[in-house]
Amino acid sequence: MSPRFLTLSDVADTLNLSMSAARALVSSGELPAIQVGGKRVWRIEDTALEKYIEDQYAASRERIRTHAAD
Repeated sequence: MSPRFLTLSDVADTLNLSMSAARALVSSGELPAIQVGGKRVWRIEDTALEKYIEDQYAASRERIRTHAAD
């Protein structure tokens, strides 16, 4: 069973991004996350990451479709 919540490092690894890029996605609100614990570290729900990935696929398909129509 995989964990429900992921760290920023997990997200960065999954998306093949730098830690600062993963943090920027969270800070901008593009990738929903919560802060927990005494140090208020970011945690991202696994389903939120999957939805973000699905949304990025949909956006890419739309960009391709739009540019193909030009």
